[in-house]
Amino acid sequence: MDTSGPSWLRRRLPDFPIAAASILGFWLFYLATIVIRMLLIEEGLRWIGVRALGCVVGIFLTFLVYLVLSRAARESIRIQIIAAAIACLPAAAIFSTFNLAFTLHQPLVSRTVTGPEGQKVPASAVEKAMRMSPVRGMSKLPADMQRQLTIRLIADGLVTWYFFFAAWASFYLAISSAGRLRAAERRASAAERDAQEAQLRALRYQVNPHFLFNTLNSLSSLVMARREEEAEEMIVNLSTFFRSSLTLDPSDDVPLSQEIEFQKLYLDIEKVRFPNRLLTEIDVPADLASAPVPPLILQPLVENAIKHGVARTADKVRLSIRAREEDARLILTVENDGQANSGQSGVSTGVGLVNVCERLSARFGGEADCEHGPLPGGGYRVILSMPLESDG
Repeated sequence: MDTSGPSWLRRRLPDFPIAAASILGFWLFYLATIVIRMLLIEEGLRWIGVRALGCVVGIFLTFLVYLVLSRAARESIRIQIIAAAIACLPAAAIFSTFNLAFTLHQPLVSRTVTGPEGQKVPASAVEKAMRMSPVRGMSKLPADMQRQLTIRLIADGLVTWYFFFAAWASFYLAISSAGRLRAAERRASAAERDAQEAQLRALRYQVNPHFLFNTLNSLSSLVMARREEEAEEMIVNLSTFFRSSLTLDPSDDVPLSQEIEFQKLYLDIEKVRFPNRLLTEIDVPADLASAPVPPLILQPLVENAIKHGVARTADKVRLSIRAREEDARLILTVENDGQANSGQSGVSTGVGLVNVCERLSARFGGEADCEHGPLPGGGYRVILSMPLESDG
């Protein structure tokens, strides 16, 4: 539930809850210090009502400063600081004048006040007279001294209260900037996550059309050769493969055991095409069966092994899939010993191998490795390395 207020208020007054809470906190803290001082030093709480009224005026003036800052919220932090420095000046002047008029505060007054002709008047006498009545207290002083004292009290108050308003403005800008920075980081993180998921989906969907194209070609060959039973078996296996794989979310991992089952389905399809040439070997330890991996990450590699190792030779080709753990990493190996691609390091692997490497990079970043190359004795090997994550 959104508790930050109507949308128009959020647009016109950004960070209003933070501003309101900080303004009230500042002035309530000031009022608390005044109450403590009155209890410890002055005679009771006779003037607490007037002091509270001064806090209300201060809250109003601080809110006006906030309105100025809210207009500069879309500008750079430098512009906001300049706006705060300017806005705090009239606020401090007004509040200092208010304090003088109602004798709420007498800041930085020395023990004696010097009159225009050099006479010394104790500040305590002035303060006592002003406490009795602002008008009568000031009226008992000479005119020149009244003017001098008024200017001095306003100037002293201006300095004191300028730093008070500036302290609040600094606090607000710091909290507001930190909030906007966190929001920007969340948006950037969400955008990066969405872009990664979109990339994973796009790369995943490159696999199925490529696989479907090759499988339909194989199916066409079986039909042309009138091998109806093999064609029917391939259709059933193809249907099972797509029904299982297309229900997966490309951005979610699957257990390694499920990934191996997908590859067995695919190999069953290809065994119909190469019944006497394709030999398979799968070695996955039981303790790695639940290790999470990106879905169909092995399928392009198995497809390439058949395309470049089995389809191009009349000899028997062994295709092996192995998994092992090494230094808290999952190592997956797909290789074939076909002589058709022996020593051909530049043989094209099409979209498959590039797809797999890009998916690993999108999923794990620099923590994943994708190595591949021909084997000295003939054949081709691809090794995938990724962090071994818990399935929980």
